[in-house]
Amino acid sequence: MTEQSDTRPDDSSTLRAPLQEAEEALTKLGASHPELAGTLARVLAVVASEAARTPRFAKTLSKALTPSEPHTTSRLAERPRRSSRRAPGVIEPFAVFAEAGETGLRSRLGELNLEQLRDIISEHGMDHDRLAMKWKDPQRVIDRIVERVESRTAKGTAFRGRSEQSTTPHSEAGDPVGDEPSA
Repeated sequence: MTEQSDTRPDDSSTLRAPLQEAEEALTKLGASHPELAGTLARVLAVVASEAARTPRFAKTLSKALTPSEPHTTSRLAERPRRSSRRAPGVIEPFAVFAEAGETGLRSRLGELNLEQLRDIISEHGMDHDRLAMKWKDPQRVIDRIVERVESRTAKGTAFRGRSEQSTTPHSEAGDPVGDEPSA
């Protein structure tokens, strides 16, 4: 590899050592793998000539090859990552509500501590306004869980009511069976 003739005198002294190291490494590689050494030499020559020809490429290449600030990466590596996932809830509030109703659900939720209640809220996405996870009063959290369970359980009842009505048997004339007026 040869130095460019347009390099400044102070640059040639700083380039001599790295160029000599690269030449020695390529020569050493060429002894055992001549094809690879030749390919690497051509790649380096093309990259160096393009960097000398295009300032934008030289700047981008320099940025890519310059190590990032070590204090930034080491600080991130030292700090342990906090898991943003909570434990799953210890009870399934929808199943309890279906079996025992609101009073049964309130009773079961009353046995849990605040963190267990927050786990249920997190697992089922019941903190729509992002306030419930901050509450300190367990009764307030229980009220939120019961309110969301009732709301989600009742959701779609308008449609369920229609399907139940449409399953009533009809006579061939289209009148419901049993609703015929007696003549």
